[in-house]
Amino acid sequence: MALELVQGDFDAFFATPFHAYGKETPYVSPMRSDLRKYLDAAQNPLMKAGSPLEFYVVKRDGKPVARATAHRHLQSNERYGWSRTCFGFFDAADDAEAIDLLFSAIEDFAKRHGDTEIMGPFNLTAMQMVGLVTEGFEHAPYTDMVWSPEWLPVHLKRLGYGREFPMATWQFNPQTVPDDQPLTDRARAILGSPDWSFAPITRRDFKERMEEGRLCLNGGFDTNPMFVPLTAEEFQFQAGEMMWVMDPNLSAILHYKGEPAGVVICIPDLNPFVKHAGARYGLRMIWSWLRGLFAPKRAVIILYSVMPEHQGKGVNAALLHRVLGALKKGGYQSCGGTWIADVNGASLAQLKRLNAQVLHRTYLFRKALA
Repeated sequence: MALELVQGDFDAFFATPFHAYGKETPYVSPMRSDLRKYLDAAQNPLMKAGSPLEFYVVKRDGKPVARATAHRHLQSNERYGWSRTCFGFFDAADDAEAIDLLFSAIEDFAKRHGDTEIMGPFNLTAMQMVGLVTEGFEHAPYTDMVWSPEWLPVHLKRLGYGREFPMATWQFNPQTVPDDQPLTDRARAILGSPDWSFAPITRRDFKERMEEGRLCLNGGFDTNPMFVPLTAEEFQFQAGEMMWVMDPNLSAILHYKGEPAGVVICIPDLNPFVKHAGARYGLRMIWSWLRGLFAPKRAVIILYSVMPEHQGKGVNAALLHRVLGALKKGGYQSCGGTWIADVNGASLAQLKRLNAQVLHRTYLFRKALA
């Protein structure tokens, strides 16, 4: 059976996981329009700032069976002194020949750009989906969580890619967590002080609040491994459309004397809706919306972060206490959280207070080039 590597075929790129995985797996595609935007050099701030990107599809007898991007994050390489090519949006059937051909193209990209290592998956930055699932394949992902089948890590190991940077996604049932369980003495002091106040993220003040959220994200994550501060354009590009799906009761900025100190962004889980609609806008999406989105039972915490000067003061606990109360009041039966690295002890401690359980174990994969 004939194999063919093609570059820049968006229709085939979008279709690949649907062919490779089928309808019965937990995989949920990004919206087709979002994926096109991510790969468009005229729209994506990463590429507008000079980072090169190519995307590939391997077809077997005309059917797309493997895909991935190859890209360089110039700001990341400069900040950390790396000479690194990243791969992302890696999806493939259990087809060794197709995956070999795909990664030969990625490694060729790296060599053409003079890089000494390849690492991924990054879809396209560390603020989007990261890693491959290595445990928990049976669990359906929430919005902004990666899902991948069990054979992909096996093929990467065969190709010489080693596991690095262990992470996990997680979930908890808000209805079973006592109201005050996330609280610490310092968090109680915050909630009782007039110096501290919550500002919900509503459509009316979305841009202002999300800019405060960006500042909290950049400040709180600045010393985290691999993090690169996001510009206002990048943050808006990645998070701007959340305005239309946010439940204002779930997300907020915590102010200290009127200045942003912490942020939590939690949204209804859209994945069942997106999966039923085939990740496309149209009549099927309208039907999916009418069938389920108005009464979501699952939510997902996209991010929470605390400014450096307020870390260790109970801000995280105060934020999670507020989210827990809103989830309970809204009738949500489960809440997930996107990846947290094993090295992030503070966040993992907060999860224990919520009786959270690991949903997926994930890793990045790295290979040094000769």
